[in-house]
Amino acid sequence: MIEKNRSTIERDETAVLVALITKQQNERKTNEYLDELAFLAETAGAVTLRRFTQRMDGPSSVTYIGKGKLEEIAAYIEAEREEEREVDMVIFDDELTAKQLRNIEAIVKTRVLDRTQLILDIFAMRAQTANAKTQVELAQYHYLLPRLQRMWTHLERQGGGSGSGGGKGSVGLRGPGETQLEMDRRIILNRMSLLKQRLADIDRQKATQRQNRGRLIRVALVGYTNVGKSTLINLLSKSEVFAENKLFATLDTTVRKVIVNNLPFLLSDTVGFIRKIPTELVESFKSTLDEVREADLLLHVVDVSHPDFEEQIEVVNRTLADLDSADKPMMIIFNKMDAYTWTEKEADDLTPATAENVSLAELKKTWMAKMGENCIFISARERENVEELRELLYKKARELHVQKYPYNDFLFMNYDEDGNPV
Repeated sequence: MIEKNRSTIERDETAVLVALITKQQNERKTNEYLDELAFLAETAGAVTLRRFTQRMDGPSSVTYIGKGKLEEIAAYIEAEREEEREVDMVIFDDELTAKQLRNIEAIVKTRVLDRTQLILDIFAMRAQTANAKTQVELAQYHYLLPRLQRMWTHLERQGGGSGSGGGKGSVGLRGPGETQLEMDRRIILNRMSLLKQRLADIDRQKATQRQNRGRLIRVALVGYTNVGKSTLINLLSKSEVFAENKLFATLDTTVRKVIVNNLPFLLSDTVGFIRKIPTELVESFKSTLDEVREADLLLHVVDVSHPDFEEQIEVVNRTLADLDSADKPMMIIFNKMDAYTWTEKEADDLTPATAENVSLAELKKTWMAKMGENCIFISARERENVEELRELLYKKARELHVQKYPYNDFLFMNYDEDGNPV
């Protein structure tokens, strides 16, 4: 079992990464996913030693990859041990079933993680507030439940979490002839029920807080993880939200009052999205994303320097659709323009145009040119075009305010430096 609110990966541990190349996922795409998986491992504190890939029509239901490839990985791990270099874990880029996990571990004889478990570990490390910790724990139990046969634990030691007094068997779940596995399952289901109730209580509290914010336009930052949302909210709100060059640096939604040209509005930073995001996390963190659902304007922040930023845009758009928020007014902020690199194409170069061989000026003339004021290029780190962004935000927030509060004497109202009407 994943230990509650604690990562299963400690500092300086080592890992090898494994992924498939299929008809649906070519070699280039697989390598990009492995780059992201390596970044996830680094965020969790593990050093990647080597990557293994295999071409297959699809994952094996028994061992995910072929047995021969697994034996190759096992031989590599054993060779490293003989050289006194321990390989602590093997991380797969897709979610594994209990059967696959059990069979793989039997061959490689070391700890096996999948992408979902790795992300859950990072979330457990990052969780700071009671809300985030509750959401992470619920997601962990969602992951654990179908894998109980492999991840055998005596969960009765955690009894009492539902207020029944604590101690072995205190939850009152042990029945005549009940197996340990059945009891563990019932304990988890009881714990999940309690966590869901806690989240419902937190949701009600947050709903009350949102109602008390007054007549202010709500703007929410959304985007892929590690695109610079926290850095941007720090710039716009002149606050100190935690920002770090690691995935999922922010879990809890941060809301700040921003004032541009004496016009106040609320700006919220939300958890970053990611490809292959575990269903358990989407479900558990829906309450965190309430700020997205209730926003009047979405600011979709994109790392334009990332070679695959267009796919990241698609991932975010799909997640917004899952949240019933895809039709909200949206503005795309292409961040990190200072990091955009390209190699000039030769005249006879017939390769497709990509971020590696198209200049930023040419890129702006593509589909982005049709977006007009709903698109802007900035560098939050270098503060390039940030003032232009402020002016755009002022214009859009002002328009939305007039639309949302038509009988408010907004046009004639002045605000003090704290954003309060005077």
